[in-house]
Amino acid sequence: MMKNDQDSAGRTLWRRVSALPSLLAAATLFVLMTMTFFDVVLRSTINNPIEAATELTRLFMAIIVFSSLPIITWRSEHIVVDLLDPFFASRAARIRDIAVDLTSGAALLWPALRVWQLAARAHEYGDVTEYLQIPQFYIAYFIALATFCTAAALLVRAVLQVVAPRLVTRESHIPVALD
Repeated sequence: MMKNDQDSAGRTLWRRVSALPSLLAAATLFVLMTMTFFDVVLRSTINNPIEAATELTRLFMAIIVFSSLPIITWRSEHIVVDLLDPFFASRAARIRDIAVDLTSGAALLWPALRVWQLAARAHEYGDVTEYLQIPQFYIAYFIALATFCTAAALLVRAVLQVVAPRLVTRESHIPVALD
């Protein structure tokens, strides 16, 4: 296999793997939307809402947010306030971006570790959700794992910006007009 074919195959594999968290978030959002629709209809028509809707909404929101976070971070698609960008030349902006990625990645390791510990404790205590009796450690481990992945994405981005900056493209940020 030629070098270009290997690069192409690697990029295709990466695109497919990175699509999985987005698909999970999209599917969860669809289920949340459908559940909310039926909850409103049942509440309005026969005064009998879905009892576990609030519980499921909390779980689904955690899945949506934390499954999206590593991909959004890797692609640098966060909401950005660029008030100081005009004061940074191209090289200084790159150094700033490296410092921000390193600091943010390192800072995320502590909450990820802490949530992992809380998940282990919830597993040990047998904590479950109120209505559906779903073990709480499942979602807690998921949150911790997604936070670790986000921290890793930031740290890898910082390293790549130093050793191979062409591999890390800064996505264009669309300014949002405040009315």
